[in-house]
Amino acid sequence: MNRRALLRTAALTGVAAATGLAATSTAGAATSTAGAAAPAAEAVNGPWLVSVGWGVLQVDPGRTTPRELLPNGDHAKTSPDGRYVAWVNTARSGDGSLEPFVAVYDRTTGQKRTLLADPFGVHYGAPTWSPDGTEIALVTGENNDRLIAVDVATGATRVLIQGHPMADPDWSRDGSMIALRWHSRSEGPQLRVLELATGTARRLYTPGAPGELFGSPVFMPDSGRVVFRTDRWYPDLESSNHSLASVRIGGTGLKRLTGEPRFYLSPVFSPDGRYCAALSVPPENEYPDGGNIIVSTSGFGEQWWIPGDEYDDSTRLDWARAL
Repeated sequence: MNRRALLRTAALTGVAAATGLAATSTAGAATSTAGAAAPAAEAVNGPWLVSVGWGVLQVDPGRTTPRELLPNGDHAKTSPDGRYVAWVNTARSGDGSLEPFVAVYDRTTGQKRTLLADPFGVHYGAPTWSPDGTEIALVTGENNDRLIAVDVATGATRVLIQGHPMADPDWSRDGSMIALRWHSRSEGPQLRVLELATGTARRLYTPGAPGELFGSPVFMPDSGRVVFRTDRWYPDLESSNHSLASVRIGGTGLKRLTGEPRFYLSPVFSPDGRYCAALSVPPENEYPDGGNIIVSTSGFGEQWWIPGDEYDDSTRLDWARAL
């Protein structure tokens, strides 16, 4: 029996409970427009969103087969209240009908609204939401050298910082910082934290050796540390050589979080802050490029796989709040 068949026969109920997933949707306070602040009610973990480069899939609690949420675009990210999904497109369809855009999808009504639209050649990176849900931040520019914030109600933009190539921004839950991958002209690639009050981008992490692969920074729920992926500890392995690591926002206290080398991409914390999920590849996978979802407790003392289909060539994982 192949891996996919084995996953489909797994005991889903126990896995869903262990991950903190809601077995059924929980009613929440609905907001009328994108940009409303997240409700104060306790967060309930809902579905995963998997961006696969050509669209966005949704993996519902207790299910093994994802369903299509969005037919095009990439890098989807859910608003803090769970209602809206921001996603981008930088490709162009053969007939020219699809051009670069930044858009918002309403999970309650199914409506889509375009915030930014540009001719082919404009690049948009992965968006991240402000904790009050009023803005999204993303990298753009000819050389990915401009981080902007977009007002989700009006589409108005403001520049947060520019001048260096950047990627993978993540807005802290306390609203004060954005972590991102940064390429310094004098120091090379690193992770930095942008302090929004001052506009200062402080160095957070510098690779231990030339050629180290690292990225996908995400704040821990308390905003005190940043988790990221790196091959720092297994540079001699050809593949599946990543660890998840964390560092304090002051740049000290580097810690390896996972013990076994794997492939990791796009770590994300659950809405309730109790778990961290990432895209990864099971060791018994018969297809080396076929990923799946791995979940850790917030203390990273235990990991388990989520039964489901493989997500080949996926780019981003998100964990949405239940509606």
